Amino acid sequence: MPQPDHISALGVPDTAGLDDDLRAIWTKCVEKLGFVPNVFSTYSLRPQRLRNFMALYNEVMLSPSGLSKLEREMVAVVVSSANRCYYCLVAHGAAVRALSGDPELGEMMALNYRMARLDPRQTAMLDFAWKLTATPHLVDDADRDGLSQQGLSEEDIFDLSETVAFFNLSNRMASATDMMPNKEYHRQTRG
Repeated sequence: MPQPDHISALGVPDTAGLDDDLRAIWTKCVEKLGFVPNVFSTYSLRPQRLRNFMALYNEVMLSPSGLSKLEREMVAVVVSSANRCYYCLVAHGAAVRALSGDPELGEMMALNYRMARLDPRQTAMLDFAWKLTATPHLVDDADRDGLSQQGLSEEDIFDLSETVAFFNLSNRMASATDMMPNKEYHRQTRG
């Protein structure tokens, strides 16, 4: 049974009504990806919030960091697994497959990251991401010390925490709006 056909249960504005800067982003997405991510379409209901969302995403996910792009995408999937966020599991699972070159890793991250053969640093990062998502009130110095013992700097721990927090926000918006992932994500980087 296919996923629902809507982008968001709240609807999305007609792209003709978008500001010029956002129409340019739509064009760039189609040129680069072949589609406009449904998260952009959903957020376009509030154009300035879309701009803020994109700026924060770019800062959290693409700025220089001691965390690799793949590690940040793995965190996105583990957080989304804890929150059962369909949109982000599909979209960021596709990113994990693409960045790792491993078509199975995205599913392992989504279903049970503990199954994956990860290095101790990545395991510690993902354990922290899960705990900060599922039981944030239990995070303490021992958790931060464990990350430090795996070679994460204070800046890396900050970046990891911010990535976890960003995807908790994103997951809740996706769930609240019943945002559906682009169908193209399901087909990306499959064997």
